[in-house]
Amino acid sequence: MCGIVGYIGHKKAVPVLINGLLSLEYRGYDSAGVAVLSPDNNEYKLDIVKDKGRVKVLQDNKELENLHGNVGIAHTRWATHGIPSKENAHPHLDNSKSFAVVHNGIIENYIELRQKLIENGYTLYSDTDTEVIPNLIHMNYNGDILQAVSKTLKELKGSYAIEVISPLFPTKIIVAKKDSPLVVGIKDDEKIIASDIPAALSHTNKFYFLDEEEIGVIEKDSAKFFDINLNEVKKDIKEIDWNAESSEKNGFEDFMLKEIYEQPNAIRETIGSRLSLDKKVNLELDGVDFKKFNKIFIVACGTAMHAGIVSKYSFEKFCRIPTEVDMASEFRYRNPLIDEHTLCIFISQSGETADTIAALRLAKDSGSTTISIVNVIGSSITRISDYTLYTHAGPEIAVASTKAYVCQVTLLNILALYISEQLGIENKEINSFKESILELPEKVKDTLTTIDAIKEIADKVYTQKDLYFIGRGTDYAVSMEGSLKLKEISYIHSEAYAAGELKHGPIALIENGITVIAVATNPNISEKTLSNLEEAITRGANSVLITNQDIKNDKINYIINIPKIDSILSPIISIVPLQIFAYFIAKNKKLDVDKPRNLAKSVTVE
Repeated sequence: MCGIVGYIGHKKAVPVLINGLLSLEYRGYDSAGVAVLSPDNNEYKLDIVKDKGRVKVLQDNKELENLHGNVGIAHTRWATHGIPSKENAHPHLDNSKSFAVVHNGIIENYIELRQKLIENGYTLYSDTDTEVIPNLIHMNYNGDILQAVSKTLKELKGSYAIEVISPLFPTKIIVAKKDSPLVVGIKDDEKIIASDIPAALSHTNKFYFLDEEEIGVIEKDSAKFFDINLNEVKKDIKEIDWNAESSEKNGFEDFMLKEIYEQPNAIRETIGSRLSLDKKVNLELDGVDFKKFNKIFIVACGTAMHAGIVSKYSFEKFCRIPTEVDMASEFRYRNPLIDEHTLCIFISQSGETADTIAALRLAKDSGSTTISIVNVIGSSITRISDYTLYTHAGPEIAVASTKAYVCQVTLLNILALYISEQLGIENKEINSFKESILELPEKVKDTLTTIDAIKEIADKVYTQKDLYFIGRGTDYAVSMEGSLKLKEISYIHSEAYAAGELKHGPIALIENGITVIAVATNPNISEKTLSNLEEAITRGANSVLITNQDIKNDKINYIINIPKIDSILSPIISIVPLQIFAYFIAKNKKLDVDKPRNLAKSVTVE
């Protein structure tokens, strides 16, 4: 979940590396460091500067002014092994100070490797798993760096994306990856290596994507790739249609607020040419025989899992296939009943989520057909999955997902319609449902006008320690996502409950002054949700209602009205006020909404 950057070219490396780290801080931000190969007479030396804290602390370090080389690597950390500290910050060196390494991932057998190194006379100075890597490279080095790296990688168990530089090969950066993302951007006589595309977008939109257990030898005017046994691998360059401007704040105070406002256009991009009223849904899934499936699994983590829970309703309604939603972190360990008659759908914004990748591999090994819903082109999940559907949401920088979620739900609903059409299922509601999807961008745009009313509520409740969300059906599903957003960026304890379950235990938590937020958008059951909200009001709760129904109730403290739409699609609209609510709660508490504590954007470790 850390972020790594590398640069080799004709420019001074440090500014490029620092800018790359700043764009990757959503991956980790408890310490940071750089290593640069600096000219020293007719030779080169390794200079390292690193420190605890955010990249800004590193950026302000005067020692960086002495690093003038054109080759360097850098790292911003999300701690796994060892507390955030200068000693545990990357890059890490071997004992001879010949090899500098930055690493994203987890080396699961590092204790065993650490003991091996100690027995061979090496001293380890940090608490990290990473420090074994440069020392193993040194132990395995006999004049051929590729052989040394290959042998080292074969000893590692776990996940890694690494960059290696050394005065022994001053015109090269050696890179490798397994279960952690790494891209190589190319531009004329310079290369920039990064964990994610946004770190390189200001330089280029042309990339090489490393596959599993591949090694790259990167020079300023060339890039060669090998498998772990050092057989050369030919790679094609891929062009990415994102632009650098989309990775900037563009006048917004925070990325999260910018991305909330980008949602109408992001949904429009997701719909694209896939859907029109007068034609069948257009998805590139012609090779799938949907008639053979008797069950659908939707598998994901966190917000992406909530997108799956919301979409379960459309799959069962339009496809008439039993659909189950599972946490990726649990799916792989519970021996799920899946086979060639199972369709498994995997959702991940980054395409690098470790638990989701592991679950995807299990599904493929079981003979299931796999379709992935992903935002990042060329990411690991896209290369493993049988089929991939891209959301086209554009870069999402804030750790707390907003536009990726609404695009995932939109695309999953389009997929449900596609499967229904492929199965030849007659449903009178399909055309009106298509029309509702096409109306989503404008209706989400209209919902953004609730921002002032939501801010007023946030201003009054931000000091509370506990909040509760309730809803039924899809409203319960969106309540789960609203509760997660509040937890993620405000650190306030919140829970989401199915409204009908409130009196079966959770109502014991309601006391005078507690805020309860209800979502009621389904006309068939909204009255029941209102009854449950009144049960909380009777026990002293402050109340907020998010609804698209014509509801008048003087007992409710705040009613936020949103546009009407099909209840299956309502979570795409009703989540917007809850995103805004979490945002202003966090701003009132003077917290960093884009980089909440302990979290990272791309969870590449289990």
